[in-house]
Amino acid sequence: MLNKVRVIVFVVPFVLANLAVADSQKACPPVAGNPTPERVKAAIQGARDHGFLWRINKAGHTSFLYGTIHVAKFEWMFPGAQVKQALHASDTVALELDMLDADIQRRMAQGVAKLHSTDLPSALVKRMRQQADAVCIPYDSLAKLTPEFQVETLSILVGGWDRLYASYAIDTVLSGIGHSANKNVVSLETPEMQLQLLQMKDVPETISFVQDSLDELESGHELAMLTRTAKVWEDADYNEMSHFNDWCECLKTEVERDMMKRLLDERNPNLADRIDELHASGKQVFVAVGSLHMFGPLGLPALMEKRGYRVEKIDLMPK
Repeated sequence: MLNKVRVIVFVVPFVLANLAVADSQKACPPVAGNPTPERVKAAIQGARDHGFLWRINKAGHTSFLYGTIHVAKFEWMFPGAQVKQALHASDTVALELDMLDADIQRRMAQGVAKLHSTDLPSALVKRMRQQADAVCIPYDSLAKLTPEFQVETLSILVGGWDRLYASYAIDTVLSGIGHSANKNVVSLETPEMQLQLLQMKDVPETISFVQDSLDELESGHELAMLTRTAKVWEDADYNEMSHFNDWCECLKTEVERDMMKRLLDERNPNLADRIDELHASGKQVFVAVGSLHMFGPLGLPALMEKRGYRVEKIDLMPK
């Protein structure tokens, strides 16, 4: 399994916004819903820091690297004191993609419509229908997507059983904070590049990816790993996240190893170059990308250090 916590790109949350919900009498995952003003106020007052934060300094000024999660609980949406302080000290918020940007949304929609698809064996289609039914989504609302995006969407929706939702994605919240504070909000990547990430190279790879993902969903392992990784992020457990590869069970097959390489190792140098470009222009940048981009010798803190930055980890673990 390629843990879908996900290194996740922003295509799937975009797709979720366009799904219908089945009219079902059976048990369904709780839906995110719209929080009341009272609940929002209470969450803001009780907010504490989550995730992973580094301070980076070069050429006399400071930027920040923040590891996010792309599915979250409502209470995690509101930054705690140290993350708020880093945001306040920055004039630019840099995200993988700014999904509040109308041009990004338009290009994402156009790109999704143009993706090439693969016809799945009937047995896999049947299993996909069963998993859509399990999360109370009409399969017909998924069927127009490529198989990769169908199964990825189902893998996100299963998080609803633990109240983990793409609609509470930390990156989107930070985009909203940046725009409302009149900060410069930028995308480090393009929709076209992100759309390519979940396209398998050929039919056998697509079928293998879908079959492995359905195995994880049907066994309950997908939800268990999503929950575990979210807990690590909630607790700001740097040590546990740094050993992600040891417990994720996500590098067992060639397809999984290749996809992890594409989603992380091959993207991080380009992300680091873009961050360096923004910082070198004189901007104080708050970089917010998926947490798995932050760890290991090819993680962003290590890459920025190689580019001459002084890098300091800020401990966000609860005392």
